[in-house]
Amino acid sequence: MEFTASQIASFIDGKIIGDESTLITGVSPIEQGESGHLSFIAQDRFSHYLDTSKCSVIIVSENLLTKDTYNPTIIAVKDAYLSFQVLMNLYQEMQGRKQGVEEGSSIHDTAVIGDGVYIGAFTYVSEKAKIGEGSQIYPQVYIGKGVKIGKNCKIDSGARIYDYCIIGDNCVIHSNTVVGGDGFGFQPTADGFKKIPQLGNVIIEDDVEIGSNCSIDRATIGSTIIGKGTKIDNLIQIAHNVKIGQNNVIAAQAGIAGSTTIGDWNQIGGQVGVVGHIKIGNQVRIQAQSGVNSSVNDKETLYGSPAISYNDYLRNYVHFRNFTEIVNRINNLENTSKDKTNE
Repeated sequence: MEFTASQIASFIDGKIIGDESTLITGVSPIEQGESGHLSFIAQDRFSHYLDTSKCSVIIVSENLLTKDTYNPTIIAVKDAYLSFQVLMNLYQEMQGRKQGVEEGSSIHDTAVIGDGVYIGAFTYVSEKAKIGEGSQIYPQVYIGKGVKIGKNCKIDSGARIYDYCIIGDNCVIHSNTVVGGDGFGFQPTADGFKKIPQLGNVIIEDDVEIGSNCSIDRATIGSTIIGKGTKIDNLIQIAHNVKIGQNNVIAAQAGIAGSTTIGDWNQIGGQVGVVGHIKIGNQVRIQAQSGVNSSVNDKETLYGSPAISYNDYLRNYVHFRNFTEIVNRINNLENTSKDKTNE
């Protein structure tokens, strides 16, 4: 697609500095700008690219502009990062949605398929499954018995949605994620570990996005729940009967053990481990690679393993880095004290 600088500015309520007829045919990161491409600058550390970038048009946060003229055409906005997101969303919408059922897919006679749904080749839709209008089910997806998928969802290739799981509206599930696999439930006996049947399901509420290669286990009984607006990165394990509230973000390789409850608006860093049967409050921040082994109050920031207050961790770490020197100083003081005692 081709756009002029003037057209782009109209989408984001921007002010043009330069040639409004400049034509754009693509986008580039600001560090790798190309002629005919669009990019953005939202932070002062990238401001030098205003004079060196080869991009033809740059969207810039207005507080970063210090001159009246620049070599590229400038679109000045209040927040360049947010404006660029608006443009990307508009561009994605312009690509259109696929519709219809591709050859090679299999849909059970009792499944209910809404209007405008796309089902890709070699996808299997089981009995009594329901798919809401406008949803996009890409090739090689498995949708189990009695599954309910809401409106305008996107399920990428290779995802597996097991029996009786429920997915709300406007959800995205990326490739190779499994929703509703058995929880890790085994009872030790004299003869070994006996499997405990996992009879519940998974409920994913509206506006949730789940990355690739995640596992969200069904509940033993009841439901594992992912709350509205929560965003889950790649390679994450969420165990049976976990309940995650609204608008959480969870970074890659985190793991949450069974029956833990997580509140709203939390930020959980990469490779965080959370033990089972605890409660994490609201607006909690857990730094990457932390291990959480007890319940957490609202608005805490944690770091370390076991995780403690982030500020306490930083103060203690200063001492840890100097630990050898501190020990040597103590030994020297003890030796000096002994010498004086023996005199």
